[in-house]
Amino acid sequence: MTTRQIECAIELAHTLNFRKASENCNISQPGLSYQIQTLEEEAGFTIFLRSGKGANLTPAGAAFISELVKIKENLRRAVETSKNISHGFSDSLSVSLPLRSALCYLPQIMKEFKNEFPHVLLNILFQYGKSRTENFLGGNTDIMFGRKNALSHIPQIELHTIFQSRIYLIAQKEDSLAKKEIITPQDLKDRTLMIGGGSPPELKKAQDIVIDSVHVQTMNSEDHFTTLVNVAAGNGVCLSPGFCNDRTEEFKWIPITFGTPIDCVLAIRSDDRRETTKRFIEITKEIYEQHNEEDEQL
Repeated sequence: MTTRQIECAIELAHTLNFRKASENCNISQPGLSYQIQTLEEEAGFTIFLRSGKGANLTPAGAAFISELVKIKENLRRAVETSKNISHGFSDSLSVSLPLRSALCYLPQIMKEFKNEFPHVLLNILFQYGKSRTENFLGGNTDIMFGRKNALSHIPQIELHTIFQSRIYLIAQKEDSLAKKEIITPQDLKDRTLMIGGGSPPELKKAQDIVIDSVHVQTMNSEDHFTTLVNVAAGNGVCLSPGFCNDRTEEFKWIPITFGTPIDCVLAIRSDDRRETTKRFIEITKEIYEQHNEEDEQL
């Protein structure tokens, strides 16, 4: 399997049109067809169903393309990391986060780490959803941010608790709720509450408390980012862990009287005994302890 085959297959899956895919890949249509045919022969199954109107993915093809996208991204990162190491770095350490706000003191952490290890390349990767855990368990990242409850069952990893993240109500600044210092379930009566989007159990529990306590309308949302767009558009309010607060001051984050805080951790593999890994965890803990009394929205 070649990178050219991967590129052609991904592009055809995106366009489902041989002409457009060949133009985007800067290859002739016969050349594109040959790359796809060769890839299918090597894989041993049909990836695309051809027709006069173009191409369609088979179920097996759709799953295969999804994996090829990951392979392409991993290859890109491998090349970039290797280039950086060749420019004076002796080692690298990769940290996977769902959001920049997950570690709100990340820039300070990075600066202190660099002071101690100037020749170690610190790669910060933002990966949302299951891909973050898959890449970590697959050995593609060294340290992963996550929820303790979601990771505690996984063998051969170590979890280091960094902080507890409380749950907040997110509302527009112009919303009457924004004037409150703390929110109770009764404050949300007759409101529209955004739910879903892969809410962790702790967040879902808080949502259920509201739904079971007072009359609210609910609107399902695909993910956190979609939820924020709906809040900004005035379509509802939502509950969210404090570690999602990007501190742009676009919304008002208001503490709630109910719900369970979320234990946020950094995970490493049990066999990783490198000093750089150990010190990144220690530096992160030290900085959070220094700011512990100042933190209002974690």
